Amino acid sequence: MHILMTVNAAWNIWNFRRSVADALIADGHKITILAPPDKSVADLKALGCRFIPLTMNVKGLNPLSDLMLVLRFQKLFKEEQPDLILSYTIKNNIFGALAARRNRIPLVPNVSGLGTAFLSGGIIQQVAEMLYRHAFSPLPQIFFQNDDDQSFFVSRKLVQKHQTQLLPGSGIDLDHFSATKLPEKSESPVFLLIARLLRDKGVIEYVEAARLVKSIYPNARFQLLGDVGSKNRTAIDADTVKKWQMEGAIEYLGTTSDVRPFIAASTCVVLPSYREGAPRTLIEAAAMARPLIATDVPGCRSVIDDGKTGFLCEVRNAQSLADACQRFLEMSPENRQHMGLAGRTKMERQFDQSFVIEAYRKVVRELTVAKE
Repeated sequence: MHILMTVNAAWNIWNFRRSVADALIADGHKITILAPPDKSVADLKALGCRFIPLTMNVKGLNPLSDLMLVLRFQKLFKEEQPDLILSYTIKNNIFGALAARRNRIPLVPNVSGLGTAFLSGGIIQQVAEMLYRHAFSPLPQIFFQNDDDQSFFVSRKLVQKHQTQLLPGSGIDLDHFSATKLPEKSESPVFLLIARLLRDKGVIEYVEAARLVKSIYPNARFQLLGDVGSKNRTAIDADTVKKWQMEGAIEYLGTTSDVRPFIAASTCVVLPSYREGAPRTLIEAAAMARPLIATDVPGCRSVIDDGKTGFLCEVRNAQSLADACQRFLEMSPENRQHMGLAGRTKMERQFDQSFVIEAYRKVVRELTVAKE
């Protein structure tokens, strides 16, 4: 089959969906990636994918630009005539589904989170729900990455329960993200937040919690790893990050193509996000046997067993986050290691990428039979 995968950034496929693309190529399918280009295009081509650049505005809702995106999808889908479209990220899911319907091409979206539209509430959320309801109603299969989002879509009548299937995030390559020992006891404890530097990721609360914890445990270190100045209305600017560094609250590590050395050098990985789909950084950290601290919100709580593989704290609450960090610091090194290993076991049991690959292979098999 000719399978087209569309997403709002090429790196998203390379970082999160590569195993699915690789497996489908191994099965003999032709894979075309439709996305805004970036540095990962060469890697995707080397994997065996065709690549088509997509022009789109990834920020916010703009009626004119979104209409143009639907028309662009329609034109490209008509030209390419794929047998199946796999879509990821909000705009590609919604507007891709609308365009695929016009071309009578089956599309299977993956809802990896609800985005800022649902955090904002009000009219923006109402518009987003209307678009989802209209776009998703005829689809035979919709993947979700956590049961909170799945239940929300069903309860709001955006989809029917029989249309949905739950996946363990994007899955994790347990060999690539292998378990490592925690740093030596004599070293200062290192908390690590890996995320784009957005307010919605809880970065502000993380910095405030760092100040609180360091007033009691001055040797504790708080690190930030991720892109500054993202194209997002909640992005944090570079000047603010520089001020935090000069103050001594955090250490900014920049960006990387391989998070594993940074996770290995950390004692605990933190994500105080306001809402997630299935947070990749927590899954990767748990696979490497790192204890976790995250907010008790959709997505995060599906990855953490509170008190066993990490701690959950209140969302938008720096004091609650600081209390969780302090609770972790008061644990013995042996109990920290035990907590990390429990997280690794959870990833092996629930989040292996083989579960995700098989779910996509099953969809492809069913559609192959339907075409015949």
